[in-house]
Amino acid sequence: MQEIERNRVAIALIHHPVLGRKGETIGSAVTNLDLHDIARIARTYGIARYFVVTPYDDQQKLVTEILAHWQSGHGSTYNPARKEAFSVVEMAKSLDEAIAAMTNMFKRKPALVTTSANTQKSSVDYVQARHRINGGEPTLLVFGTAHGLAAEVTSRADYTLPAISGRTGYNHLSVRSAAAIICDRLLGEAIN
Repeated sequence: MQEIERNRVAIALIHHPVLGRKGETIGSAVTNLDLHDIARIARTYGIARYFVVTPYDDQQKLVTEILAHWQSGHGSTYNPARKEAFSVVEMAKSLDEAIAAMTNMFKRKPALVTTSANTQKSSVDYVQARHRINGGEPTLLVFGTAHGLAAEVTSRADYTLPAISGRTGYNHLSVRSAAAIICDRLLGEAIN
């Protein structure tokens, strides 16, 4: 297993509080695809930790069972690459718990950086954000499920990254796709 340098960056995938279709605050379900794909993204880009954030006991149990399968169960020997990807995944009951774990890990509170498919007020471009990360600033990238992060999360952000836009007006990427694009922009090889 080749070791890669870990960044002072973590991902938090929020399942509550997030927005529903009508803009109401809801809780969403953990999906197996998000667990697998974002773990693989995190491991590829040297993310220190991928926090799956849900306050719901049944969802925490599901995550714990999936992690056990891939970290120490049959999956760990069946697919060692997946075991390696899941080595960075950690359960958190709240965003505050993820922030506390990251603060403990880096001995400094991380910059809270939210993501959104919509334009936000405190947006910092990817070049500036990459510069801050390369300067060693601990950073917690916060992604929302369902229809995005609720205001009680976005209002806490130190800054927000710009929405990912393509060449059409359609803007509804899966959170896994958005995480891959954002991690590549922030932590991938620079393209000149």
